[in-house]
Amino acid sequence: MKKYQIAVIPGDGTGPEVVREGLKVLQVTSKKYNFSHETTFFPFGGDHYKKTGETLSASHVEELKKYDAIFLGAIGHPDVKPGILEQGILLKLRFSLDQYINLRPVKLYPNVDTPLKDKKPEDIDFVVVRENTEGLYAGVGGFLRKGTADEVAVQESINTRKGVERCLRYAFEYTQKRNKRKKLTLCGKTNVLTYAFDLWERTFYEIAADYPDVKTDYAHVDATTMWMVKNPEWFDVIVTDNLFGDIITDLGAMIQGGMGVAAGGNVNPSGVSMFEPIGGSAPKYTNLNIINPLAAICAVQMMLDVLGEVNAAHGLEKAVISSLQSGKIKSMSAGKMGLSTQEVGDLVASLV
Repeated sequence: MKKYQIAVIPGDGTGPEVVREGLKVLQVTSKKYNFSHETTFFPFGGDHYKKTGETLSASHVEELKKYDAIFLGAIGHPDVKPGILEQGILLKLRFSLDQYINLRPVKLYPNVDTPLKDKKPEDIDFVVVRENTEGLYAGVGGFLRKGTADEVAVQESINTRKGVERCLRYAFEYTQKRNKRKKLTLCGKTNVLTYAFDLWERTFYEIAADYPDVKTDYAHVDATTMWMVKNPEWFDVIVTDNLFGDIITDLGAMIQGGMGVAAGGNVNPSGVSMFEPIGGSAPKYTNLNIINPLAAICAVQMMLDVLGEVNAAHGLEKAVISSLQSGKIKSMSAGKMGLSTQEVGDLVASLV
């Protein structure tokens, strides 16, 4: 029997609540699909930072490298200045563990409302592959004459051939594996970002020759956002850089029914990957037992898929769909579900 070592970072706000439900469902799934797992909890987050002044040390990163995967709840604390935890924990993990892919399924499940008129689950089912360690998020830049009337701020986008190519190859291979429409769309801005996206576009079409069964397409980022709203059924897999990926995946979360069902993975295909609900810590709902845990449960489903437990991942997704088709969950919004956080977790677990 395969055994996985899972590092768990419950984090801040409602993170521990949704993680608890995700682990509950993981426990049931592992028993049914004949694998086992062991969890180790880490305290990183706002409360830990307030007590110790510590975000994430180099020794912590080395410790996390020993695990098969990381399951994260949420990072973000109202009493900690924005940026400290995000850069000190989330970005540090992505860069230190070389999680160079951010994987974001955008899928509308049955009985989940979308703001897009007349769109159904068969219309909204695509995946965004976002480059996760370069671009404007590489942290290259600086100030000149800061605090004066002549202040200059520079923020540079870093795009390497290695970084771009490995992201694109992952996207092509993911499109093949997904095996739906086998269409990969490069999202960029070649008419304005004439250096960075010259590299992206050239590399995209060069390596496309290695994947003749995958149809290729290009769309400017502004056009991509328009088509995601008007014709989301056009997309199968979208690949893009760090900044554009960050923006369009939040739009994707809205058209798939909101943050309550949106999960993401920070993936190192040959190393340690991290999976999380993308909705944030939602501190005003902390310990009220009303937050929607489905995104965290879907993050577990993604984790199982990346770990290679494909049948278990498929079975867990079917359980999520069945829970929504049951009619017992009235809304995706916190406090409006008709069930408590714990009851939603129990419902999904009972259907695995």
